[in-house]
Amino acid sequence: MVISARQVLLTDGQFHAARIEISQGRIRSISALGRGESPTTDLILAPGFVDLQVNGIDDVDVWSTALAGNTVAWERINNLLLDQGVTSWCPTLVTAPLDVYRAAIDFVKNQSQVTGQPYVVGVHLEGPFLGDAAGAHRTQYVCEPNAHWLQDHADGVVLMTLGAEVTGAVEACELLAKNGCKVSIGHSRPTRQQFDDCVRAGATLVTHLFNAMSGVHHREPGLATWALTNDNVYASLIADGVHVVPETIALAFAAKPNKMVLVTDAVAWRTGSAGKIRLVMSDGAPRLEDGTLAGSAVTMPEALKVCVNQAKVQLKHALLAASTHPAEVMGLTDRGRLQSGCFADLVGLNEDLDVQAVWAQGQRVR
Repeated sequence: MVISARQVLLTDGQFHAARIEISQGRIRSISALGRGESPTTDLILAPGFVDLQVNGIDDVDVWSTALAGNTVAWERINNLLLDQGVTSWCPTLVTAPLDVYRAAIDFVKNQSQVTGQPYVVGVHLEGPFLGDAAGAHRTQYVCEPNAHWLQDHADGVVLMTLGAEVTGAVEACELLAKNGCKVSIGHSRPTRQQFDDCVRAGATLVTHLFNAMSGVHHREPGLATWALTNDNVYASLIADGVHVVPETIALAFAAKPNKMVLVTDAVAWRTGSAGKIRLVMSDGAPRLEDGTLAGSAVTMPEALKVCVNQAKVQLKHALLAASTHPAEVMGLTDRGRLQSGCFADLVGLNEDLDVQAVWAQGQRVR
């Protein structure tokens, strides 16, 4: 099968008139579109989106689905993701009692990877080993890292968000990195030394930049400042215009265009809950009753529109942040980019950045 377009985002970060030859679910070759050759689509082609932080979508909650072993709801999540152009994702479990994670992790791990459905990278544990900025997480379950628990739960977990200032954070980073789990610093107000120590111990990402962390101040820099100025870490961002306003989104991309990662941090906002956390929609985002932000209702295409139309981020940078950069930080060498040998995961967008076509492993699914 051949897909071709006049605007194809390739690995050099530029748009090209190109033809993509696909065989057995992977990209066999990419070549320049021949002079006089008509493209097969007028859409903008980019790598399928990779969302590293999905707590739920619309009316389906990841925690509840996993604990209930609800395969019907799981299929609905996957289909909603495809509607957004997301072809790889991390089901995200927020802070809860230590003894309930195993069942949820096992459920996710045991779901078969089906051709034509989004690829599950693995579980993202956002907690319970958080720092001094718990945000909407239930603080009664926030605790210090437990090495035995981490070792016992490493299988199936690919990403963990933890606080750099908690006792045992460095040891946890080392243990997780040794087990192939990526570490992100988040919900945290560390000192510079604590941040540096965790990065040296293996942390490579910062979770939802500016939110639930110390920030950018001209005399008292915090986690957000260090994330933007350290080339060894990527920074994820919820670009809904509420968690981070457009001017600050522009600042983040200007500081770190090659290490920005768009995440939705989406929750099942329509149900009024995220796991056991009750929430309400208010002023464009899900919140606790006291107004604390509790995840988002944004989709990846909507985040792109905020970045491009409101923050004036170049489209190529926004698309790379939605696909290539999250794949890079997770070590996914065969996803998140349009390159020979990679899985043929693509999204086709119109000029308004609406998702018009999606291919998962070479199969047209939208």
